[in-house]
Amino acid sequence: MRVIGTAGHVDHGKSTLIAALTGEHPDRLKEEQLREMTIDLGFGWMTLPNGEEIGIVDVPGHRDFIENMLSGIGGIDAALLVIAADEGIMPQTKEHLAILDLLQIPAGLIVLTKTDLASDSAWLDLVENDIRAAVADTVMKDAPIVRVSAKAKTGLDSLVSNLQSLLLEKPTRPDLNRPRLPIDRVFTMSGFGTVVTGTLSDGHLSVGDDVEILPGGLKGRIRGLQTHKKNEDTAVPGSRTAVNISGVGTEQIQRGEVVTHPNQYQPTRRIDARFRLLKDASSFIRHGDEVKFFVGASERVAVLRLLGTEELSPGEEGWIQLELRQPVVAVRGDRYILRRPSPGETLGGGMIVDHQPIGRHKRFDAELLKSLQALSDGSPADILFEAAMGANAGPIKEIIKRSRLEAAQAESALKQLLITNSLITLEEGSPTTTSDTLIIAAPRWNSLLDKVLQFIESYHETYPLRRGIPREELKSRLKLSLRVFNALLKKLVTDHSLTDYSAFLAKPGHKIKFNNGDQVKVQILMRKFEQSPFSPPSVKDCQAEVGEEILNALVELDELITVSPEVIFRKQDYDSMVLMIRDQLIKNGKITLAEVRDLLNTSRKYAQALLEHLDATGITIRDGDFRKLRK
Repeated sequence: MRVIGTAGHVDHGKSTLIAALTGEHPDRLKEEQLREMTIDLGFGWMTLPNGEEIGIVDVPGHRDFIENMLSGIGGIDAALLVIAADEGIMPQTKEHLAILDLLQIPAGLIVLTKTDLASDSAWLDLVENDIRAAVADTVMKDAPIVRVSAKAKTGLDSLVSNLQSLLLEKPTRPDLNRPRLPIDRVFTMSGFGTVVTGTLSDGHLSVGDDVEILPGGLKGRIRGLQTHKKNEDTAVPGSRTAVNISGVGTEQIQRGEVVTHPNQYQPTRRIDARFRLLKDASSFIRHGDEVKFFVGASERVAVLRLLGTEELSPGEEGWIQLELRQPVVAVRGDRYILRRPSPGETLGGGMIVDHQPIGRHKRFDAELLKSLQALSDGSPADILFEAAMGANAGPIKEIIKRSRLEAAQAESALKQLLITNSLITLEEGSPTTTSDTLIIAAPRWNSLLDKVLQFIESYHETYPLRRGIPREELKSRLKLSLRVFNALLKKLVTDHSLTDYSAFLAKPGHKIKFNNGDQVKVQILMRKFEQSPFSPPSVKDCQAEVGEEILNALVELDELITVSPEVIFRKQDYDSMVLMIRDQLIKNGKITLAEVRDLLNTSRKYAQALLEHLDATGITIRDGDFRKLRK
């Protein structure tokens, strides 16, 4: 199922032509009927002789409603460029033609209407010559010209025949199982509730599906579907579709929002794109200009960031990054239009090459420009690689989705990149296009590895008396999700690039070493432990003697054992005390705090701290006033 759109100057007969083709006039607003001028989008449908049903979008031709025109023209498969025979090429003809060219509408016909008002064949030939000159450098350069009079009903059969032939040469839209329906109309139908319409792309919708309306995030369910006023169980890509949604009100939805399945698209406020400034634009554009951005059925105000240059002159192309005031749903490969807010003027447009860039780009980064070029016109492997670069580490299926590649292309590209080690898997699992396994582009992996080792090396230099950097501190510095961080560490430990001490991480071979001054302090402290092994200096006394860093190092090295916030023992003395208590318990079956105190010839403070520590570590268990060996 395909959708056709009209384009052309005001009063050149677009709506009348649709009425003649479909039997129904597309102007639905009373104001449109009174003024005999299309103001907003209109819709119709017809069946071609081969049985294919097509939808038709009628757009306003008046310059004051060009932005309404843009909300309906983006999702079409072919265009009817309508030009009145009695007037020929007019200003809005040129602007609409430029928009069709910028959007790269894949097929089109030129319809010379009102031929009943210009019956002189020489005049019609002259008009056609003007048209051929006007469309020479556009997507319409090879479009057939069909002479029609909707009033006299002449040429309509030829128009339909040409349209059918044109569509037979064009493939139908692929079903990527990621439906998007840009909303171009919202209304209430008595007995049904909220209904939205649009042209469905990228996937199918079915009655009963849960849906999400983005970027707002409203959730609902499809109650009914219609295509050309016929009830359908499933709407297919490319169809003009009316969706009856339960759970949301019309006042909550706006034109330009998108109906999708939940969790399939992420709204964005930043977009990278290729841009062409129209050669007949009134002036150049500069970095920092404010523009209106049109994609799908949406319109957003954006700040234009020029990449690699300070300005673009009419007719020039370049790379841009758009900073949007409000989020939008768009994907790589979408075509868009930019307009100047005031005075209103179509500036140009192009193709989105990255709909989720990592951040705000450095404007004169040669590697960035090279990457954008690969995303724009590279091979499937180039596109998938750049999608992985843009995503850092992520599940394979999400990076495939980001690339916008079709399944067969994605599978081939993934195999190629894995074989050449351009992509690296971070988790175990079969690396397929539908896999949730984490992957990362090789340059991102190398950069991440360097960053990890630099952080740890710097930590070792700053804190030479610590075993390693705390795991949580490294995670915080790297700004990674828990899943990616854990996968990264597992791989680094497996590759022997890191040593994992559970709570700490270190470079292999790193050891705590005391300098000469530190060693003297340690010797003095240890003599105090020797002098009173079972009643040693307190933790506070030890910190005062050698400092917190040295004391923590001695604990890390297992030379000292902390049994409570206040009590600490030498490892050898601790082991000796545990052995003495264990022997007494084996002999007598139980022991009291007082008996431990007397056994060790120490004070109650030390005996109690030691026993509570043995309880906590599972050596003993308390039973009233006694301790027993835990079984």
